[in-house]
Amino acid sequence: MALKFKIKSKDEIPAEQQGLYVERNGAWVLDAEDGVERGTLEEVRAEKAAALKELEDFRARYEGIDPASVKSLLAEKAKLEEAQQLKAGETEKVFENRLRSAKGEWDKQFSAVVCERDALNSRLASIQIDQAVVSEATRRGLRPTAIPDITSRARNSFKLVKGVPQAFEADGQTVRVGKDGMAPLTLAEWIDAQVSEAPHLFEASAGGGAASSGAGGAGGGRPANNPWRKETWNVTEQMRVFKADPGLAARMKAAAAGK
Repeated sequence: MALKFKIKSKDEIPAEQQGLYVERNGAWVLDAEDGVERGTLEEVRAEKAAALKELEDFRARYEGIDPASVKSLLAEKAKLEEAQQLKAGETEKVFENRLRSAKGEWDKQFSAVVCERDALNSRLASIQIDQAVVSEATRRGLRPTAIPDITSRARNSFKLVKGVPQAFEADGQTVRVGKDGMAPLTLAEWIDAQVSEAPHLFEASAGGGAASSGAGGAGGGRPANNPWRKETWNVTEQMRVFKADPGLAARMKAAAAGK
């Protein structure tokens, strides 16, 4: 049975699992370095899906419309109206006023379309950046309550470039470089900097590099048996390996699942 990430009361935790939970902000959460509430991830995915659907609807609504062609048609229409007005003895001033009014209405509608498109693209970019940052920061032990803080910081540094988060300097134009002083700053490098600059956003053990020792050998070494296999299932050993080496835990879990 899968372990719940967050439980409201200690009384709801089975006795054999109580050692796996710690109290935080009035609730009991799974003591894991790479954990994040499922509800939070589902909200991010739902927002991204909604933004994508809105963008697709927008594109479908205005597909095939060429602003230049529309302006050309309006110009032709204006010429016909001008000819009729001249035949009827109407003044040039009346024609100019009507043309100015038509152009103003078109410009207003076109501006609204452009603003709607830009807003949707900006929203989608923010959601994709948030998702990438939360995923990477969670591997460093990001506290679930710190998600709004770190995503806000990321939006001030990153823009979506060809579908990939790209870090920029304060001017918003200069690409930030990474540790080697040449290649662009990666998301992983930025997260590492946040661990040092804002440690309160992460669990106390984040970035320490120390593997916990527990059942199965000192120093958090590889266990003799895979604790994710059905015949050697061991929740305590799973948590020990997970805390000591999340990468090893993921590989062992995948191996047990036959992947």
